[in-house]
Amino acid sequence: MTSTAKLARRLAFAVTIGALGVLFAHALTGFGGDSVDDFFADPYYIALELAGTAACAWRAVAVRRHRAAWTAIAVSLACWTAGDVLWILSQPTSYPSAADALYLLFFPFCCGGLALLLADGRERTAARMWVDGLLAALATAAITVALVFNPIVHATHGGSSQTVVNLAYPIGDLVLVGFVLMAVATQAWRPGRAWALLGGGFALTAVADTIYLYQDALGSFSDGSIVDALWPAALLCCGWAAWQPARPLVQTHRYGRQTFAFPTAFAAIALALLAYGQFAHVSDVAAGLAIASLIVAILRAGITFRENVRLLQVTRREALTDGLTGLPNRRQLMDDLERAVVQAARGRAATFAFFDLDGFKGYNDTFGHAAGDTLLDRLATRLAAAVGERGTAYRLGGDEFCVLLEGRVVGEPLLETFAAALCEQGEGFRVGASLGAVTIPDEAKTATHALQLADQRMYAAKDQTRTSSRRQTRDVLLQVLREREPELHVHLHGVASLAIAVGRGMNLSAEQLDEVARAAELHDIGKLAIPDEILHKPGPLDADEWELMRQHTIIGDRILATAPAMRPVAAIVRASHERWDGTGYPDGLAGERIPLGARIVSVCDAFHAMTSPRPYQRTLDLEDAIAELRRCAGTQFDPAAVAVFEALIRSRPAGIDDAHLLQL
Repeated sequence: MTSTAKLARRLAFAVTIGALGVLFAHALTGFGGDSVDDFFADPYYIALELAGTAACAWRAVAVRRHRAAWTAIAVSLACWTAGDVLWILSQPTSYPSAADALYLLFFPFCCGGLALLLADGRERTAARMWVDGLLAALATAAITVALVFNPIVHATHGGSSQTVVNLAYPIGDLVLVGFVLMAVATQAWRPGRAWALLGGGFALTAVADTIYLYQDALGSFSDGSIVDALWPAALLCCGWAAWQPARPLVQTHRYGRQTFAFPTAFAAIALALLAYGQFAHVSDVAAGLAIASLIVAILRAGITFRENVRLLQVTRREALTDGLTGLPNRRQLMDDLERAVVQAARGRAATFAFFDLDGFKGYNDTFGHAAGDTLLDRLATRLAAAVGERGTAYRLGGDEFCVLLEGRVVGEPLLETFAAALCEQGEGFRVGASLGAVTIPDEAKTATHALQLADQRMYAAKDQTRTSSRRQTRDVLLQVLREREPELHVHLHGVASLAIAVGRGMNLSAEQLDEVARAAELHDIGKLAIPDEILHKPGPLDADEWELMRQHTIIGDRILATAPAMRPVAAIVRASHERWDGTGYPDGLAGERIPLGARIVSVCDAFHAMTSPRPYQRTLDLEDAIAELRRCAGTQFDPAAVAVFEALIRSRPAGIDDAHLLQL
């Protein structure tokens, strides 16, 4: 909507508010006397009703959404306004009149429009919300019948047709209010401004109709009273409602204070009415409606109970299920293990196997977490299918899976089948699984002990597999280096010894120490691709030669990364010539973005190079080499790694002189 249209709408709203305020002021004070009474009673009154009708009609024409609904409501307002015009022009003396026919047409058209508004988008509204609306409508009807219908019937002195027409008005008003209550309930008792204005308008109509019918039956109604101002106000509320922004429907069905307070209040009204009937006369219709309200309230309690039970079941299922793979999770595993321990004490043994994926971290780092999650889901499906009816598969989190089987598993083939289900390989990656198994109660008599023992056995198998794979790869490559560059092999061995010592000083884990040691031994593996005339050039290298030399870390990364077990080592090798200030190569990493292992190797490599004989540079003694490391700390080297290295050198055991330092 354009800013001009918004301004026009706000101006129209302000004008009608002011005009309605003038009408109420005249009804309350009678200013102007008899000279203006006819003006406010006829043209002014009709003009306000026409304004409300025109607002609904224009909304139906200008906006496609809910066009049918607002068209029906506009027709209903037009019928009411036409009835008032006919009433003013004809001044009927007999009842019911032709004006009553137009007035009564207001209700079916308005009900049709409200039904269309109410149905829109509420196909998935919770059942309890519809029940709340029915409860509110029945309770409102009960109190209205008790307070209004009998007085109107008793005060009506005409024939049966007049009585029927008189009762048709409050009944129609009740139906409209019921529609609004239904809409409000299905919005979790938080309606938008449109439904609030519609509800306010129909409430005004109900009050005006009731007071008018009662006073008219008694002959006490007078034109120009406050009651006369309520009908134009009601039609204007409907017109304003047509232009309120649409509020999104509540589809989450969340419970809140209002979802308890409002149904409880309407049920309390019905109960209070029945209690009142024990001391005063209440019509059978009102009592029946009140009883129906309480029955609906009981139904509402039943629906709430069912939803709570279902919610508890879903919550428990989610609490015991892994959200990614759908397998039972750690909590369910511990429950099942406890149950298996109890059954094992009665003679029903069980086998528990723990699996951890090998190579998954590298896959995740290479292809991203989304691909990693997809792989985990796929492997979980395979594992569950492989286990089948023999037992249950679980995911503990991360890349850890478990299997609990009935009976003792004889031999390893079955467990190896499960491990194979957790394997996948493709171009540039291989994911496998290490396992550890335990028999209950032969090897473990508690759930905790079974989990710990299986975990220990799994990691023992993993370390053996990883170490074996890395050692084999390392031995092959070192032999190639030894054949090509015997002196380079000595240098790499010395760097590795220093790197392990520094790594221990920086509290690296056993796994990290192994990676650093392999990276230190193989950090120059890429030099296999460098021509001998460059590698052994006695003088300084020119720019092109340096450019080629700088490629050796990338080449080393490529060589090592072909073996999945060596990928963490490859990452360290690639970054072994990065500098702390970001001016190194090949990626220009700086600070802690450089892998810690690479920072350690860089310090140890530089120290060993400075203290080893080279044809193109003089050999530094120990103190000069340490001083050079300190000078370059914060630019070329990690200051923390330099500090640990220096402390290591200063604290070396007595009897180890400078010549034997590299054998640390």
